Amino acid sequence: MRCIEEVLRLKNQGLSKRDISRRTGISRPAVSGYLQKAENIGITWPIPKDMDSRTLEQLLFPSASASARAVVIPNWEDITTELQKHHHLTLQLLWLEYKEQHPDGLSYSRFCACYRTWKKKNDVVMHFEHRAGEKFFIDFAGDTVPIWDGRTGDIQFEAQLFVGVMGASSYIFSMAFANQKVESWTTGGTKAFEYMGAVPICVVPDNPKPVVIKTSKYDPVFNESYLEWARHYDVTVLPARPRKPRDKALAEGGVLIVERQILARLRHQKFFSLHELNQAILELTEDLNAQGFQKREGTRNSVFEAVDKPAMRPLPATGYEYAEWKKLKVQMNYHVRVENGYYSAPYGLVGQKLDVRVTRTTVEIFSAGVRVASHLRCQKDGQYKTVFEHMPSSHQAHALWTPARILKWAETIGPNTQAVCEAIMAARFYPERGFNQCRGIFHLASKVYTPQRVEAACERAVAIHSPTYRSVVSILKNGLELNPLSPPAPSPSIDHPNIRGTLYYKALIGNSATAEELSC
Repeated sequence: MRCIEEVLRLKNQGLSKRDISRRTGISRPAVSGYLQKAENIGITWPIPKDMDSRTLEQLLFPSASASARAVVIPNWEDITTELQKHHHLTLQLLWLEYKEQHPDGLSYSRFCACYRTWKKKNDVVMHFEHRAGEKFFIDFAGDTVPIWDGRTGDIQFEAQLFVGVMGASSYIFSMAFANQKVESWTTGGTKAFEYMGAVPICVVPDNPKPVVIKTSKYDPVFNESYLEWARHYDVTVLPARPRKPRDKALAEGGVLIVERQILARLRHQKFFSLHELNQAILELTEDLNAQGFQKREGTRNSVFEAVDKPAMRPLPATGYEYAEWKKLKVQMNYHVRVENGYYSAPYGLVGQKLDVRVTRTTVEIFSAGVRVASHLRCQKDGQYKTVFEHMPSSHQAHALWTPARILKWAETIGPNTQAVCEAIMAARFYPERGFNQCRGIFHLASKVYTPQRVEAACERAVAIHSPTYRSVVSILKNGLELNPLSPPAPSPSIDHPNIRGTLYYKALIGNSATAEELSC
């Protein structure tokens, strides 16, 4: 309203409308309009002392003031919440809904301008003060590094870059992996702790599936393997809020620095193994941590040693061995299958789903949090690892039959029975395939016939060169073991003039016969 007051003051001095327009920068039609409105309501210079600018505006422009008072301004905070909750929502759709409720409301352009003005004033960024040794921000970089095959010249795979940043000192660690699976996350954290020589209080990842199975603002569900890694180092996992990148702005900034300071410097090199790539990354990471800050004193190395490391905890005595947790069902043969090996569990757990912890060397089986079995990893595909106590009693009895036990039992019956059992097992590539026949002979001696008759039948079976279960059964069934064995017939003597006999050669040897005489 000060422009109108100035127009009235200059008019009172006798200036023309043209001069007033030139001095105030207001167009001549606008000057004419102001003066006409003032004349219509009887307002002249000087303005009455009890009339303020708002009262003057209402007198000169009553319709505009009423219109301004009638416009309903939207709740911009609600507008922002709606845009955050619904990914595909637009300002235009919200404006259309606003206009349905308030037809005389803001125009679309004015609606957008007012919203952006409000957002610029209210969407401020919070500055985080990171405590010494507290948070270690981790993430994988978006850019990758190709690993080449030296024989074919093709790319084997794209290496993924793990990046970790300490909160207070911005100390950086980076390492390449073949993938972003949970083992890469745990190994990356372990190598970072070993590189720093200390353990922080908590780690702050994003919400990747290998780490966080189910995202939640209040109660996220973690991968059991990653949780076991965190328990080993006694660190707390604090994932950033979903779709809130500012919660881990330090990790985002660290990734950007690594991409610019490390990956950009390696762009002209070819790497043929992860080991070769990680050697180059390690050297550049050390250079990066030794560089001075631009806006603060010192380097990442110096600030880390002075601020972060003294507040961190020492490394545990033993390093973490990666273990993968699985939910597996106990099969009908009371074994669980892990990859291509089979591992026994107590037979009473058949049909239940148990927790199985798998490392490079062992397989552990848990029921309701209690370990019920532990096995060394199978060395061959299809191999079984069975604990005797896991078997039911009937299977234990069967498992007790061994070649040594069978031969020891057969010896109590007689040497011929032992010879028959030994021949039965020797005739098969796997001795176990002859166990049933040997047990059949055991049944004959204990339930059907006397041990003496079974021994006699086995003696006859050996004599006729047929030491089999079927022969022993046939001999016993026909009572042949009761008949005495006929002595072997003596071989007939041969009487012929060309046969010289032993006496002839003894006489020659006694007379020192020559070799030529012996050959005649």
